[in-house]
Amino acid sequence: MRRRVMDTFEKIKGIILDHLDVKEEDITLNADLMEDIGADSLDIAEIIMAIEEEFNIELNEEDIEKMKTIKDLVEYLEK
Repeated sequence: MRRRVMDTFEKIKGIILDHLDVKEEDITLNADLMEDIGADSLDIAEIIMAIEEEFNIELNEEDIEKMKTIKDLVEYLEK
């Protein structure tokens, strides 16, 4: 995996660890935010806001709804 993608993944993982009571090893690229990580809609909103702040971007509402896994977030941010 490219270094930049791993850096993005590590930043997202850190944000998730800051917002949720989840084990670090449970946060993988293929982890589903709701099913595997246990995030509810409020958790996801807080994670998205933290990602927007960390990456200095604004995520499109329609795109957010399509994001189910951590990989989806990483790929979106790498565009």
